[in-house]
Amino acid sequence: MPWVITRLCTDCLDTGCVSVCPVDCIYEYIGPDKAQFRNQLYINPDECIDCGACEPECPWQAIFEAPAVPELFADDTELNRKVVDLSDQFKIKTFQATEHPTPEQVAENKRKWGLNPDA
Repeated sequence: MPWVITRLCTDCLDTGCVSVCPVDCIYEYIGPDKAQFRNQLYINPDECIDCGACEPECPWQAIFEAPAVPELFADDTELNRKVVDLSDQFKIKTFQATEHPTPEQVAENKRKWGLNPDA
């Protein structure tokens, strides 16, 4: 099962996950449809080798194994899959050092997207 980056990554774009991905399967959207594709990172499910290295590196707790994606974020699985079909509109994200969020910022981000941060 591939891993999925959910909307919890929106506008956060921490690239710790990029730095540990052994197959460079994490992309950013560079196409014109900014309404459909949020400013976040995406995993190409056909390239993901299911190593799980990315998940603990995400300080925003935005990465889930496909079967474990919260129902609230079910659409994000299909959005990640579109990397395959629209590959010319995505490019591999390069690592950039960023300041990590505080636990309070992570909890607030989860609340913003309707996810109970204590679950």
